[in-house]
Order: sequence, then C-alpha cells, then structure tokens
Amino acid sequence: MPAATGHGRRVLALFHEFLNPAELLTNPVTWLLIAFQLWMLVDAIRREEWIWAVCIFFFTTLSALLYYFMVYRQQGPAGGGGLTRGFEFPGAKERRRIRELQGRIHHLDKARDHLDLADIYFSRGRLKDAEASYRASLERDGGDLDAVAHLGQCLLRQARAAEARPLLERVVQTDPRHDYGHTLMALAETQTALGDSNGAFATWQRVLENHGYARARVQFAELLIQRGDRPRAKAELTELISDDLHAPRFQRGRDKTWIRRARTLLARV
Repeated sequence: MPAATGHGRRVLALFHEFLNPAELLTNPVTWLLIAFQLWMLVDAIRREEWIWAVCIFFFTTLSALLYYFMVYRQQGPAGGGGLTRGFEFPGAKERRRIRELQGRIHHLDKARDHLDLADIYFSRGRLKDAEASYRASLERDGGDLDAVAHLGQCLLRQARAAEARPLLERVVQTDPRHDYGHTLMALAETQTALGDSNGAFATWQRVLENHGYARARVQFAELLIQRGDRPRAKAELTELISDDLHAPRFQRGRDKTWIRRARTLLARV
C-alpha cells in the first residue's frame, strides 16, 4: 500500500508539472522534444510535405515521431544525402558557401569570388555587405558587366536611384538583354524612382518586347493608368492574371506578389 501511494504521488507530480508551464519549460526533456519537433517540421517544409508540416506544427510530438519513422527514416533528410547527411537548418548551404568564398578571397582575392559573395549577401538582404563586395569585385575587374549591373540594383534597393542609374545605363548600352532583361527592368524602376515616367515607359516597352515578366507587366500597367489609358491597363492585367492560372508551380510561387498587386490594380481600374 505505501508503494502504491508513492507511485500515485509520482503520477500526481508529473500531472502537476504538465499543468504548470513554468515547471514544464524547466525540464530538459521538454526542450529535447521541442528540438526534435522543430527538426521534423523543417524537414517536412523542405520536402513540401504540407499536411505533415501542419500536423507537426499544431499537434504533439507524436506527429513528429510518426513523421520520423514513416517519412524521414524511409527517405533520408530532405534534399538527399541519406542518413550520412544529417539534419541541416535552412540557409546552412549559403552559410557554408559564404565561409568558402571568404576563405578563397583571403588566399586568392579574385574578382569573381567577391562578386559571388556579393550576390549571396544581396539575396539575403545584406545590402551594405553586398555593396562593399560588389565594389571590391569592380576594383579588381572594372569591366565585369555582372558586377556593374548588380551594384546598380543593390544601390536601387537602398533607395539610391541617382547612383544606380549611370551603372545600369552603362550595362544596357553594352548589352540590352543583359541578365535576361532583369538589368533593363532595374533601369525602368530606377527611372520611375527618379520621376522619369516617360523614360520608364519606354524602357518597360523594351522589356516586354522580349519578356513577359509579371514584374514588368504590372509596373507597365501602373504607368498606363497614370497616363489615363485604363482600357489598355485593364487588358494587360486581365491577361497577366489569366496567364498565371496556367503557369508552372515554381513560376506562380515566384510571381505571387506581383499577381496580388495586379488583382488589386484591376479592382481599381
């Protein structure tokens, strides 16, 4: 009877701890379970197993445990590599690539390595670091159009359109189709930022002669609305939204911000 009473007390103690979040969070086992659940959640997201991700996020560690045995153990970590690859947080590849480039720059100091490092910084929103690396690349190879164009786009994203314009114009004059039209689009956005709506209008037309980017079509439609050509703007936006319904999944994900903006504009036209 005393033994049973002692066992009952332990159960009550565990139940009391479960009801008391403060005590629960001081238990190291809780943090291990949270870490495991986060591990499985990230893996499910990277694998685009959305139903599993929702279950793991909203329900108990049991969902994470089921996912581990039914998916993770069967297929290995998301992205391949088998069980030898191990768990990897999002962005780990980029962080490794940054360290690799920093090491190469330290030993070799090549313009291309500075440019590659700058592009990673740019993609991560580290614009000041990106600008410094672009300039370092150009100090070593002033004729690299990629470095010139990307520095221009970096300056534009920092609201320094006046500095960006001559760089982008230089690249476009040399290669109007540079970077598959993205440099030309950046020039149009720069012209808009500087109040040169006529220049931007002409540049967007040049972009749309060879490309059907949602980014270009939406901003071109905005200029049409400013010019009072609402019927043409409406037709452009309607066609864009219709095209999006039949676009590949990766493209729809990339363009979703612009499509949302197009729908808002269309409702106002």
